[in-house]
Amino acid sequence: MSRTDLLPVRVHSVTYEAEDVRSFELRSPGGGDLPRYTAGAHLDVLLPGGIERSYSLLDQGLESYRYRIGVQRSATSRGGSAFMFDGLKVGDIIEVTTPSNSFELFEDAPLSVLIAGGIGITPLWCMVQRLEQLGRRWQLYYATRTRERAAFLEPLRQLESRAPGRLVTVFDQEPGARMLDLQAIVASHGPQAHFYCCGPAGMLAAFEAATASVPASQVHVEYFSAAQAPARGGFEVMLARSGTTLFVPDDKTILETLLARGLEVPRSCMSGVCGTCETAVLEGEPDHRDQVLSERERASNKKMMICCSGSLGPRLVLDL
Repeated sequence: MSRTDLLPVRVHSVTYEAEDVRSFELRSPGGGDLPRYTAGAHLDVLLPGGIERSYSLLDQGLESYRYRIGVQRSATSRGGSAFMFDGLKVGDIIEVTTPSNSFELFEDAPLSVLIAGGIGITPLWCMVQRLEQLGRRWQLYYATRTRERAAFLEPLRQLESRAPGRLVTVFDQEPGARMLDLQAIVASHGPQAHFYCCGPAGMLAAFEAATASVPASQVHVEYFSAAQAPARGGFEVMLARSGTTLFVPDDKTILETLLARGLEVPRSCMSGVCGTCETAVLEGEPDHRDQVLSERERASNKKMMICCSGSLGPRLVLDL
């Protein structure tokens, strides 16, 4: 299977945004237009060694001549952010996927309540710009360890100055700081508000607990890491398009098994948080382990994330 979703782009500029945070501006090598996207979207960057990583787009999707992504250098980098910081130079040409969006902004909401932790600000900053452009109401709660680590703080404060009270910042490791009270935040907004959260796993778990009584259609979450271990093998997978049947070993995932056979499948995070490897299920019952599908989508068993989900039965038939 060949990749049909890849675009060559040139690194046009790299900008310091905060401590350990950079933005990368990417343009078409020929100067042409790039596919449009919507607020909350991300793209995947292909890096040496077969590494693929998802990064949120920073702007609201109105500019077709460039993409901008935000990257935080991780102390436990497995090669992605370390290469972006140390190996990527202005002028380099890399490949990225066309943008996709599993964190859509509901643009008609009476109020959008946005909660960001650390680098989780990247898709929410994109949403803020879109809401501002539409003239819609928004409220942003933004937590980082220190103000030096708060990316995009200055432009956020400029927007705040136009209508004070829309931005609440918390710097957890500074004297006198208090953690965001997510229960109180959710309770303080009306029943028509839509809630969005992107940040570390602890914040997301607290957010989901705080919004447990809010209609699911008004709660939107973007994960950076998996909440549970991936399902392993011990079952067969039939690839419907070719008629090939593979056995998934106990120590492998479906995606790892396909890659080991030389089958090229779109993927990025490898942990069920980006949605890139979403695959249609034609037969069988998946063991869902992702953070992308809704409860209704999981119950339908019509699709799955093959990087982390497995099978509850002896066989799956996939539309591959």
